[in-house]
Amino acid sequence: MISEIGQTVMTKTDSTTPDNIQSRSQSDSRLKSSLRHSVRDGASYSAMTGCGESYFSAFAIFLKASTAQIGFIASVPTLLASFAQILSAWLGHHYGKRKSIIVFGAALQALVWLPLMALPVLFPNYIIELLIVCLILYHTFSNLIAPQWASLMGELVSENKRGRYFARRTAICSMTSFIALILGGIVLHYCSNHGATLAGFIIIFSCAFIARLISVHHLKKMHDPSNHVAALENPFSRDNLQEIRHSPLFGFSLFLLCVQFSVSMASPFFSVYLLRDLHFSYIQFMACSASTVLFQFLALQRWGRISDIFGNRIIMHVCGLLIPLLPFFWLLYDNFYYLLIVQAFGGFIWAGFSLSASNYLYELIPQNKRATWMAAHNVIAGFGIFLGALTGGWLGTVLPNHYLLFGYELSLQSVLYNIFILSFVLRLSTMLIFLPRIKEQRKVRRTPLRRLVFRVIRFSPLAGFNFEVIGSRKVKQHTQN
Repeated sequence: MISEIGQTVMTKTDSTTPDNIQSRSQSDSRLKSSLRHSVRDGASYSAMTGCGESYFSAFAIFLKASTAQIGFIASVPTLLASFAQILSAWLGHHYGKRKSIIVFGAALQALVWLPLMALPVLFPNYIIELLIVCLILYHTFSNLIAPQWASLMGELVSENKRGRYFARRTAICSMTSFIALILGGIVLHYCSNHGATLAGFIIIFSCAFIARLISVHHLKKMHDPSNHVAALENPFSRDNLQEIRHSPLFGFSLFLLCVQFSVSMASPFFSVYLLRDLHFSYIQFMACSASTVLFQFLALQRWGRISDIFGNRIIMHVCGLLIPLLPFFWLLYDNFYYLLIVQAFGGFIWAGFSLSASNYLYELIPQNKRATWMAAHNVIAGFGIFLGALTGGWLGTVLPNHYLLFGYELSLQSVLYNIFILSFVLRLSTMLIFLPRIKEQRKVRRTPLRRLVFRVIRFSPLAGFNFEVIGSRKVKQHTQN
């Protein structure tokens, strides 16, 4: 004990020596460089998801997948892939390098695009089955990265800057995804009009493959401060389950499980509704998706500042009570321009909820337990997605679109309206039950709900653009001067 105190005193006494100053300077330089490369990795990854992953459902519909198969595609791969996070901890124990696992998983995910593009040409008779296999591998490699990446970023980004950094990073990623989404839609629309839809999918999936390779390059450039890997612990061991059960994480994971279930019951089938039932073109489908991404981009910096100042709980309350309205709005009107507005509103609301929920998770989980507990949490969330999408797919095949109520015949425009109504009811019930139980985990400035609402409703897309683009240029100029 005395020797430890002596070492601490010696460290403080010698902290101003040239060697220590140089060491701190090099450490700060590596930290800043890593955060810059993380932003570039995120942008490249988002380009992949924008022009590739965003069109998985459209690709499945193009290959004539049924409603039940769409539900299966949206549920099974994500559930099975979530268990890869446990494999990630095992690999960390055996290989001892956190960054190596991240880079390895990202490289393998990039390679999945190659067989995915070849399926319609080489295996037309088993296309849906092999598509599911490819998607399982795609999501598995993504989940292999997740615990180590969360552990690394939790160490690189300090708590007091976490909201603003991730808001900025996510905003950049959202804009990149938005641009890639638009370009992908334009390519598909052009190729579809010329009778070459498959060629269009191959082009955009090739771009996704290249974007992920660029992401791998930036991941390799990041610095691992402590070279610490996720501890090898079974997330579902008796000790871990007992500890999680008595921690605030348990209630929050249960909450997100219910959110994922109620949302996933409907979300995979919006694409089916647009492309199959409303017969939207690929350019209209792209516009509806891009509207969500654009408003996420415009809103994230505002949500990030509110998160840092007023905490995450109040954002989850505001956004959580608005999320149930989203599937209900889809029932009212099927006009293209109306649905653009609904999607834009959804992007704005989901940006706040997702950011606050993600930051709240970091606050709930101790740093030494982050990888293990995050793996357990994500597996639980994966079950929510699995059950929700599978239930929605099954209901979409068994529920009628005609009902007899009090002697009057009620006819639904689409059988999927049943799923949207159930999703609305379950989302609302989940929010009303769980939101009052969520407590703020850190000391933040208190504000009345009406003041927060005022801050949010005076949101201006042009102001967001000025902050993101013009404001960032001013900061750079000021830094250079």
